[in-house]
Formats: sequence, structure tokens, C-alpha cells
Amino acid sequence: MRRLLGSAGGLLFLPLRTAGMLLRRRACAGPLLLALLCLCYQTLIGGRSRSGPQRPTDEVLMETRRLLSTLEALLRETQVQLSPPGPPRRAVVLTGRHLPSDTEVQLYQRVLQQMNYEVHTSRYAETSRFLRTQQGAGGWSLLLCLSSSERSCLRRIASSHLQQHQMVRPTCPGVDVSVASSLIPSRQVLFLLSEPDLPMKPHSCGLTNHKLPFPPDSRPPVQAPPPALVAMVNVYVLVTSMTPLTSFLHDISVVMTNQQLRGRTVKIRDFLLQQLGPAASHHALGQVKRVIGEVLQAVATNEEQESAGRCALCFQLLTFTLLFSGTITPIIVQVNTELTFSVLSDDAFSRQITKDLILEDALSFLLPPLTHLSSDAQDGGCRGTHGVCLPQDQLLLLLLFHQRLKKPSAFQLLYPSTSSSSCSSPSSSAPLGVSDLLLRISCYYELQTDIRADKADQPTNQQPASSQRKGVCVDPHLRQIYTDPPLVLTPPFSPRVREYRAEVAFDTVTVRIRPEPVSAACGVHLDEQQGPRMANYPVGLGNSRISILVTDGVEVMMIYTVHVYRESRPSLPMFGDHVTCSFMQDCGLLVRPGVPCGLQPHTVSQRPVRTCSSGHVPGRWVVPCLSCSDNRTCDWREVAWQPDGCHHLVVDRPQLQACMTDRKVLFIGDSTNRGMMYFLMERVNSSLEDWGKAHDLLVYRNLNGGRTQVSYSYYPQFWLERNRRPTFEEALLQLLTRSRPLVNSNQTVLVVGGVQWLNTNHLRTVREVLDRESLSDILVVVKSLGMGFHLPVDGVRSLSAVEIQNLFRENGNIISTAKSLGYEAIDTFSITMGRYKEFLQGRCACHFHEVEKFRPLKPSENTKSTTSSTRAGLQSAVLDTGQELGSKAQTYRVTGPVNQVYSEILLSRLCPKGRQGVNR
Repeated sequence: MRRLLGSAGGLLFLPLRTAGMLLRRRACAGPLLLALLCLCYQTLIGGRSRSGPQRPTDEVLMETRRLLSTLEALLRETQVQLSPPGPPRRAVVLTGRHLPSDTEVQLYQRVLQQMNYEVHTSRYAETSRFLRTQQGAGGWSLLLCLSSSERSCLRRIASSHLQQHQMVRPTCPGVDVSVASSLIPSRQVLFLLSEPDLPMKPHSCGLTNHKLPFPPDSRPPVQAPPPALVAMVNVYVLVTSMTPLTSFLHDISVVMTNQQLRGRTVKIRDFLLQQLGPAASHHALGQVKRVIGEVLQAVATNEEQESAGRCALCFQLLTFTLLFSGTITPIIVQVNTELTFSVLSDDAFSRQITKDLILEDALSFLLPPLTHLSSDAQDGGCRGTHGVCLPQDQLLLLLLFHQRLKKPSAFQLLYPSTSSSSCSSPSSSAPLGVSDLLLRISCYYELQTDIRADKADQPTNQQPASSQRKGVCVDPHLRQIYTDPPLVLTPPFSPRVREYRAEVAFDTVTVRIRPEPVSAACGVHLDEQQGPRMANYPVGLGNSRISILVTDGVEVMMIYTVHVYRESRPSLPMFGDHVTCSFMQDCGLLVRPGVPCGLQPHTVSQRPVRTCSSGHVPGRWVVPCLSCSDNRTCDWREVAWQPDGCHHLVVDRPQLQACMTDRKVLFIGDSTNRGMMYFLMERVNSSLEDWGKAHDLLVYRNLNGGRTQVSYSYYPQFWLERNRRPTFEEALLQLLTRSRPLVNSNQTVLVVGGVQWLNTNHLRTVREVLDRESLSDILVVVKSLGMGFHLPVDGVRSLSAVEIQNLFRENGNIISTAKSLGYEAIDTFSITMGRYKEFLQGRCACHFHEVEKFRPLKPSENTKSTTSSTRAGLQSAVLDTGQELGSKAQTYRVTGPVNQVYSEILLSRLCPKGRQGVNR
């Protein structure tokens, strides 16, 4: 017997002796088998000459029931339960170029583990410890070879001493057919079969995943009688044997019509019913099965002549592309030996989700249960009236065929065709062959399920059988979490595990995620109950969290959480000679097209003695590197903002506390402005013991031992309807009122700004309000625009490259207007422009600060104060309510090097006589 080939969309299945499906080739097994064979000869004989489909007679049905009863008895007698402490069923998965994070690899692992396989993965056969020993044929029960591992797999298996029931992957184009027999022949053989009498176009066979164009001549004829169906349909066929031919059609299809050129997934029965109505759709489905069956039968006949002894238990998934051109009879325009979904959009993971569904159905359909046929039964002679004995591979084929038709599945029988006249009463005394027995079994099940199938769909893995009521979410679990780029989840995904962690590299700034539920009746939402089902998420540096809510449409039934950690920019410590490089903008986002991007050689001159006269002096980032042509050779821990020709002062804490005594600092703006406020509070107080993502008005009165007051008003309140949002003038007046009494001098400071809402009109409004409120002499600091909203994120606006370039010009206008009004300005746009990838948490990708918990230093651990150090013991800020925090209150700190740079510039403008030093 030749080696047996079996494939499922690029899989290799090799169940060995430990799986237990071993039957001796030439001996009949025991009394039950003998009874079966006698029954086959004496009663199951059929006609060969009648034409036209006929209903099986009662006699044939009774005989078929006796056959099925005998098969069931044989299974019961010879089954041996594989339960502990018996040997484990071990599956080896060769992944090739597939990553462990690929959902296809995860699917194999999950399904096999559910079937109580012990799963081991390896890239190639040469690297698997189970295939390196015993000539590659020991220690495992099932072998799956994914695409790109096939050559390695076939080389190893070709030199192995496999058992007669083993399955080997079919040959693909480019693989030598002498290595192993193929279930489906090579492209050249299929081309030769494209004869005019077959329902397929010439040169329609091959291996491609390119989208076929909709044929221009596929419009229905002008006088075509209804129904005039014009569509291109991909259907997915599972061939489980070629000699004799047995094949099944999956109920999922991918449809493209002349009205809807974008493909969509739909059950083939539902599509035909929608297009043609009940009667014509039933006929059309029969035509689909007929044309595919004719091609497969032609292949089987050709291969039977060329290769005797072809395997009986092979299997392979194929894609047939059918064209309906105004009639209900399609023609085949393409056959692929892989699952193809090129007409589906990949934006919503539709291709991978559909492929996974079909593969999971195929695995559940093909893999045997936790039983095996014992090979230890006493050998018996072939006794009976005529002593007929079925070969063991044919007997096993009958048993598996019976089991597959008996259980609910997403696959429906394609061949043998139940329209054959052999379903009628026998007219010949000739004994039936295995093909006739298969047909009898299929006729019996077709008759039993025909009415039920018309009324309701059979349960599949897409809708679990436990769901008795359609539309009710009874299994609120996820089938899979799809991401782009693929995330390596820890632990590996399982529907029963609800919390995961994943890490991504620095350059990964967004993750597209789509969770898929087990039951289509369950709803899936991201972050909140009314959130989207699929979304692009910005991934800030450090930790981010994605919540997945599974609902029944009313209540949240289960929550999954994915914690994503994004690594910092890779850094190479400098221990020896290095060069200094500088950059103004990243080449990944050109804000100023005429300015060089990326690292440039930087001439290091003596440290400038002159202090900067403003907070908006042009500058650049500088960093030590081994080479300015490779940013991976830089020590990014030492990156610093360098103004051109000057330096900003760094104010130490004692001088800052003295400078801020009896002063009031008012902040109005969004969360980026709030980050500067919290940085100032921590620097003044040496700790931050109260904070929040406030979106209203706050007043902190006890900073700096009660000598400094800070107040904050969030603007704009974008979550309110436009007609209910306070205007900028109203928000500013409210802030001034809550902060009184105010002194009309630089002892009162107003910091105004945000990420991108600020414009020159707001600055003129500030001037008008301050003049009217007799506060024209206070110190006003304008925080200019900043980078953000540059990523394609769902739920927030996304700016194009041109719009970001326009923001740079608007930023210059804001700074010019601030100067003309006598205000200080900090150019945060130029500072964030070159490091836009270093944003922290937030959907806007505009936050360069984060507040995190911090363990206070003990007195013995206290060290010299720096711009980022904190220590306990000083009184914290309190809210306007007067509530004071206890001595054991949690301590926080503000992190984010980019936020620290422009916040230190703010402090240098508030206290221009501080200690001189270079701001880093």
C-alpha cells in the first residue's frame, strides 16, 4: 500500500500505531467482521444500469440500516478508550515560516489540546526531537505540516518506515511527485483534464491567492429567462478519498456579484435561496455539487489509471471558484490547492477569520475521537456463502464515512452523489463494491436529513449545538483575538483564560484588534459596552490596557483584558569614543519637508554661556552615538534638547520654592497642559500625593507649605454637545473667579495652551479678558501646539501629513502673536515633533507625561535632589474642599522625558534667576 496523503489547507496528518487505527492488511478481524462481509455479499447488491434519480426502496433502506447497525457493533466491540494512565496522544506541528503568534498555529494547538493531544511545535522536521529519532516515525501520533514546511516534512517522511495507515501531505506544484503520492494531482494533470466536456474553463487550475477579475462577459443575456444569476462564488471542498472518491462541501462561501464587487462571506445555501427562491436554489445547489463532482471524478479516474494503490484515507481542502453567468449551472474558472480568500477585504481580518473557521471545522470533522480499532482481535478466515472479504483500508473508510455523516457538521456531502440511480432497488446479483456501499450510506443519511436540513441549519462550530435558541448568547467566550501586527499573548490564547500580556517593539505604535466570539449571538465591544467591535489602538510607551467586553446585547457577561507593554527605544550604552548626532524630525513623519530628517552629524562646541531669552528658541535633540547613520547605536538615555546658541536654566528645588512663594499659577487647557501642572506641583512639593485625570476645575491651596496656590480649568469640554460647551472666555472667567484674590503682577501666572485646539483668537481673548478684569500685568505663558492625532485610530480624528504640516505653520503664528502681546511662549510643537513616537497612554497619541505610583524614599535612602527625584515628608496639595491627606497617603510621580523638557523650560521662565545648568 502506498503512503497515505492527507491535507487540510496545507496540513500533514500522520496518525501512527499509538493512535490505534491500525488494521492488518490481509486478514479479516473476528466474527463481527466476518458477519459484516457476509452481509455485504448476501444482501447489498445493486443495479448498474438504471438512469435517473430514484428514491431508495424499503428493501434497500432496510439493508442499509442493517449495514449501519453492523458498523456500529463493530465500533463498539473494537473500541479501546485512551484514558490516563495510558500513553498520551502526541501531535507534532511543523510551522515552517509561520510565527507562534499566527492565529492559524494557535488554532491547531487549541483544537488539538481540546481533543486531548499533547502538542509540540517545531519549525521543520530536522529541528523536531520527535522526528530526528527512529527514522522520523516514532513517539508521535499526529503530524501537521503547515505551508513552507512541506519540503522538509516530505524529505523526512520519505526516508521513514511508516505504518500503512499513515497520512502524508499531498504534493504541491514544484514538489517532486516521486517523494510521495498525491491526493490531488499537479497543475499539469489538471490542465490536461480541462476538456470541453468538463464544466470548467481551460487553464483554470493552479495555486494563487490573487483576486480574480469579474469577467466582463458575465452579464446575463438580454433575453435570459429568470432567474438570471450573475456571480462569482468561492466554495471550499474537503476531499477525504480519491479511490473511491468521497468529498464534502463546506457551507461557507465567498460571493462576489456584478452589483457587489467586494466579496462577502455567506452560506452557499442562503445565498442561492436569496437570489433564486426555494425551488431554483435547491436545483442550483445540486448543479454546484454536480459540476465539482464531475471534475473530481475525472481526476480520480485519471489518477486511478496512472497510479494503482492510491490511498483511501487521504484528505485535502480545495478552493473552487465558480462563475454563474445568467444560469443556475456554474462553470469552474479556477481551482486552488489552498484555501483562498483574496476577494475578501483584509481590513477586518475577514480572510483569517473565515480561514480559521473552515480549518477548525475540518479538524473536528476529520480527526478521529479518543478511540481506536484494536489490531489484537483474533484473525479469522473469510468464511460465508462466497467468502468475500473487504480490505482493511476500505473497511476503515466505511467506518469513518459513517461517523462523519452521522454527526452534525458544517460540511455537507458532495460525492458520492445521492442523485445516482444506485439508490434504487437492486437489479443485479453482482456484489457491491466499496463505492456502492458508500453511496448506499449517503443515500440513507440524505433521506433522513433532507427535510430537517431544509428547515434549519445543522449546528456547527460557528453556532454551538448547546445553543437551543437562535439569537441568545449562551456561551459568552471568545473564539480568538485577532491583532495586526500579531501579538504573542502570554499565556497563549484560550477561550477560558481572560487576562493576557503582550510586548511590542518600540516602532509598533498602533495595534488593530478584533475579538471574535464563539457564538454569533454574543456581542463584542472594546473598552466600553457601546464601544466598537474592532478598532485601531495607539500603543504608548510602557503599559496599555485593552478591555474586551462580551455581552448578550443588554448586560456584560464576560470581560477579557489584554495588557500591552511597548518597549522603549533601543539604547546602546556609551563606554568609549562616540560622536554627537542631532535631529529635528523623524523621517517617518515629515513635518518640515525642506529640513533634513533623522540623525545628522552635530558639531559640539563649547557649552553656550548665554542663557536663552525665551522659551521658544529654536533647537534640536542631541544624542551620543557610534554612528549617525544608525540610530540603533545611540545611547537614548542621554538624549537632550539643545537650543541653538543658548541654554535654559535649571532651577533647583530650594530656589524654586523661594521663587514660587506667595504666587498663584493658573492653568487653562487640556490634559497636556495638566501634565505640566502636575510636574510643577511635584517639583515644588518634592512629591505628588494627589492627582487625577480631572476634566473640570480644581484648586490646590496648600502647595509649598501653603505658600503657593495652583488652579486648573479643563478646556475645551469636548464631551458636551456644542451648544452646551462653555466658551473659552467663560472658562477663563470662571478660573479667575475661583482663584481670587489675584494680584495684578507677575506673582499671578496664567498658563494657557493645549495640544491642537489653541489659535491666535484665543490669545486675543486672553488679552481682552485680562484688561477688563484689571489683570493686564500678570505673567502669561503660552504653551504652543504639540504632536498628536497623527495615527489612524478609531474614535478620534486623524490628521493627514498635510494637515500636520499646516499645524507647524499655525504653531509659528501662535508664537508670533504671543510675542506681540508681550506673553512668554514655549514651543512644545518643535520639541515633540522629533519624538512623536514616544507618546504615552491615550487615544490621541499626544500625551508625553504619565503619573504613576512611587515608593517614597526613606530618610536613609535620601540622596541629592534632582529634577526627577522625589522624597516624602512635605505637605501635599489639597483640593478646594479643604480635605487634607493623611501621612500614609499614596505618593505619585510624573514621568515622561519629553514632558520634563518643556516643563523645565516653563519653570525657567517663571524663575529666570535660578541656578544655571543645561536642561536635560
